[in-house]
Amino acid sequence: QVQLVESGGGLVQAGGSLRLSCAASRQTFRSYAMGWFRQAPGKEREFVAGISWGGSSTSYADSVKGRFTISRDNAKNTVYLQMNSLKPEDTAVYYCAADQAALRRIPATTPETYGYWGPGTQVTVSS
Repeated sequence: QVQLVESGGGLVQAGGSLRLSCAASRQTFRSYAMGWFRQAPGKEREFVAGISWGGSSTSYADSVKGRFTISRDNAKNTVYLQMNSLKPEDTAVYYCAADQAALRRIPATTPETYGYWGPGTQVTVSS
């Protein structure tokens, strides 16, 4: 069982930046692709960014390309989401997730692929 805990959310003005962190409880974390998803009120959970187990491959939703960057530090069992040029439409609860299968080279974009989820952290962007 992998436990994930997000941090770094908060309230920020449009155009500002935040960095989210996701700490995993087990060293086996380093063998799994990781993803960030978000869910706004009244909307479905959507993919934001993903990173392969080794960190060499990343993927992003079109809505965040060029503004968000996902990275990981396997020595610290932590994955990050750097969010720049934030917009009010980025307001949501952000979730960190770990893949169900080990050693996936291309991070998946569908939530069904991920078997472990954190409780989420709220990001609010004011206009």
